[in-house]
Amino acid sequence: MVLRRLALAVGGSAVAWACMAYLVLPFALRHYEHQTALNGLEMVTRTADGLSGDPLNVGVVGSRSELVTAMAAAGWTPADPVTLRTSIEIVGSVVLDRAYRDAPVSPLFYQRRQQDLAFEKAVGLSADRRQHVRFWNVLSAGAEGRPVWLGSASFDVGVGFSHYTGAVTHAISPDVDAMRDELAADLARTGRVAEVYEVTGVGLTLNGRNGEGDRYYTDGEIRFSILAPPGVAGRQPPPVLPNPPLIDLKNALWNAATN
Repeated sequence: MVLRRLALAVGGSAVAWACMAYLVLPFALRHYEHQTALNGLEMVTRTADGLSGDPLNVGVVGSRSELVTAMAAAGWTPADPVTLRTSIEIVGSVVLDRAYRDAPVSPLFYQRRQQDLAFEKAVGLSADRRQHVRFWNVLSAGAEGRPVWLGSASFDVGVGFSHYTGAVTHAISPDVDAMRDELAADLARTGRVAEVYEVTGVGLTLNGRNGEGDRYYTDGEIRFSILAPPGVAGRQPPPVLPNPPLIDLKNALWNAATN
């Protein structure tokens, strides 16, 4: 009898844990109050073969020209397209340790479309270490009545071989949140950002893998920078809209566990 009660108690606890971990918390930790039209969208990119790519972790509200202008002001350079010439140039940059500040980035896909825009910021001399971001225009008019861009920002830490295909590729730093935060800070320093807020992205991920097999971890939030519309000045620093209390608690626990 005692063993049966113990087994029932253990089984009940396991069921309760599974419900919390896989049913309750994943939904409780989702929030799209600032951009409700994003609810239900996949929040990871895809490779040409359909494999999960890098997570989406940044967002921008503004027109295409406003985004391009803001990125230039933040010190980011548009990436060259991938061609035979640019592929040779990036190899030469790495091997000869020479500058190539607009080196191409490989294509990723979201909603079956290759990135609309790609930018990078050099770290060091050659193209083996750089910050880069790909952007997709996902809504023609979001909550603010203006275009909404989702982006995937990461930090290339070196050149290696794909874990899946064996092809030469960049490897990313696993801390994709750090790159997200740095890009948002770069944009904020331009004085062109009106406000900042977050919405749920891929969700809490401790051991994610991108299309090249690189590990990443993230608190799962997308940080949005709302660019000031024409004729309106941005704010420096821009105000940060509050998250729901449960999201702030989740982020605090995540930061304590990962720092």
